[in-house]
Amino acid sequence: MRSEPPLRRPDAIVRLGWLDALRGVAAITVALHHASYHYLPDSRRTILAWFDPGAFGVLVFFLVSGYIVPASLERRGSVRRFWTGRVFRIYPLLLAAVAVVVVLHLTGGYELRDGLATDYHPVTVALSHLTMMQDLLGVPSAINVLWTLSYEMAFYLLVVALFSVGWHRRSVATASTLAIGAPALALVLPAGALSARFGEGWVSLAAFLLMAASIGLACARRTAVARAGALLGGVLALTLVMVNGRVDPWQGLAILAVMFTGTVVHRAERGQIRGRTAVGVCVLVMASAAGTGIWRVKGYTDWDTDLGEKRAWALAVVGAFVLFAVGYALRDRHVPRWLAWSGVVSYSAYLLHELLLMGLDLTVGRPKSDQPLYFVPFLVVLLAASWATHRWIEKPGQRLGQALARRIDPPPPPAPEPAPSMAQAPAEDPAPAGNPASAEAPVPAPAPAGDPAPAA
Repeated sequence: MRSEPPLRRPDAIVRLGWLDALRGVAAITVALHHASYHYLPDSRRTILAWFDPGAFGVLVFFLVSGYIVPASLERRGSVRRFWTGRVFRIYPLLLAAVAVVVVLHLTGGYELRDGLATDYHPVTVALSHLTMMQDLLGVPSAINVLWTLSYEMAFYLLVVALFSVGWHRRSVATASTLAIGAPALALVLPAGALSARFGEGWVSLAAFLLMAASIGLACARRTAVARAGALLGGVLALTLVMVNGRVDPWQGLAILAVMFTGTVVHRAERGQIRGRTAVGVCVLVMASAAGTGIWRVKGYTDWDTDLGEKRAWALAVVGAFVLFAVGYALRDRHVPRWLAWSGVVSYSAYLLHELLLMGLDLTVGRPKSDQPLYFVPFLVVLLAASWATHRWIEKPGQRLGQALARRIDPPPPPAPEPAPSMAQAPAEDPAPAGNPASAEAPVPAPAPAGDPAPAA
């Protein structure tokens, strides 16, 4: 099943401020959701019985990543430049945030979550976090929110694999297959099977080596070698999502389907598929994710119920798609500068908000009852810290990555303009249909504002 061929010439200018706005809303929603455990200990139970703000926020992030990341790879046209940009976009702040947690643990200020310091070998913890796929390797995340980066990395590996074999435009088939596979395989696929069979240490080591080999080979200059490396990464990602995730495999497949749905929307916006096809895929993926959740999600604490969990998940899925649709519909409207800026620093806000909550617990403690006014200073400090880390950690890392990418794989020089011909073809003698000369010159895919941030 192939995506439809281009149907129209896309506009040369595409505004992407709406994507920054969505990222800002998603990051602040997730931050407030986690802060509610500290500052709304009573009311949050009522909220979570109807709606899961955390799931809503990360699903919006996943839709945005799906829209931007494949476009970034296709715009560059180079796997080497893509991976260089990804590494220097994500890892500087990620390593800094994890380092803060480690220091807090070593100084006795914070106990690593889920027995990370006592039940897992330090090498296993380090290797799994270096792959960013610790949530798919049976290892708890040093910071709770890092689990989403595991699916980001799996998505990157799959996108590169599809690009290497020329299937990157088959987004409709990819998203649809994943959406159908999630409920179809829900009763078949096991969770955490590889780690249970071989142990987290060996699985983490194997994943680290295979991922390093995959990226290294995918960056080779020989096409066959690069294709083999990219396919190795795609197989690794799909295998881990399907049989070794912390969450049920259907949920991992649903997350990937949501991300490729963002890609489908991008292709519709660029005129590469029909709009009604994109709408159909969005409805399919949304129905699959929400419906499978209603079927499979269960309460996991002593105070929530199965009905509340199912309802909260389904409404979060629908809400994420509705917000993305609203953002897309308003994409040509002016985005307030403050809202677009919140998206620019969204990666920092996403990683830092749990560190800030740790610090506030250590210094001022948690209130015993609902104190919603605490959200105000929390957000002020979070946004200020996010501005600082974006300026002094993220942006220098991006600049270094861009410089290194130019050295590793310099862009080709612009083609010289042809000399004007003395003879002109008659206007009434157009190029025959099917001749490349009859097509309009393609407009390059729009460059996202800077190197796209990870979804979450």
